[in-house]
Amino acid sequence: MKTLVYRFLQCTWGILQTTLGLFVFLLHIKDEHFSFHSAIITKWKGKSSVSLGMFVFVTDDPYFYDKLKDEYSKEELSHRLLVHEYGHTIQSLILGPLYLIVMGIPSTLWGFLPSCYNKRKNEQVSYFSFFTESWANTLGEKATGSKSMENLMID
Repeated sequence: MKTLVYRFLQCTWGILQTTLGLFVFLLHIKDEHFSFHSAIITKWKGKSSVSLGMFVFVTDDPYFYDKLKDEYSKEELSHRLLVHEYGHTIQSLILGPLYLIVMGIPSTLWGFLPSCYNKRKNEQVSYFSFFTESWANTLGEKATGSKSMENLMID
């Protein structure tokens, strides 16, 4: 029942991001897929991860693994990243059609603008301290009972 409600809400209230997610899912149809707390997860070859509605695209080879390999196994980092990305799916349920504007655009800019990257690196600011990311961590941890990315330094 929980899965049905989750997916119904993602396909109605979260239709914009779920439609984008479906498109990306179809582009990666040959990749490995599984369900995680009702979300549809795709393991892809990219070095980063993204959530679009009920579709989550995760890497099992995080680009920041080499920086953290003395403290965490690749499997643990991948699971923490999955919990984090699942938190973004909960944001999609809460914000619905506002998700891409309120979460997606700021998160993308925070992650990929050179000025933001330089700020994180020069001031030793965690990527996960930004409001979109810290909220995703909190929601993912509460929903799954597992640890998320916390304030790990990945840059």
